[in-house]
Amino acid sequence: MKKRLTQSEEFEIMKLVLDKFLWMGFGIMAYGFYTLISGNIEALTKGISFMIVGAVVLMIFMALIIKEYEIVK
Repeated sequence: MKKRLTQSEEFEIMKLVLDKFLWMGFGIMAYGFYTLISGNIEALTKGISFMIVGAVVLMIFMALIIKEYEIVK
């Protein structure tokens, strides 16, 4: 037996999950930026790669929001 959620309960759960994606993407990019400006030449590629990974996480976040919007619409 599955319990059905109301639309507001479902929205609250979606907000919690998507908020974690947003913080995780921002945190990864912030760490990459910190590595980029505080390191030497070897840290340059590490910082850029962390910033790219953070951007990918934020793009996944964006895709989830667009997908959810299209379903509700």
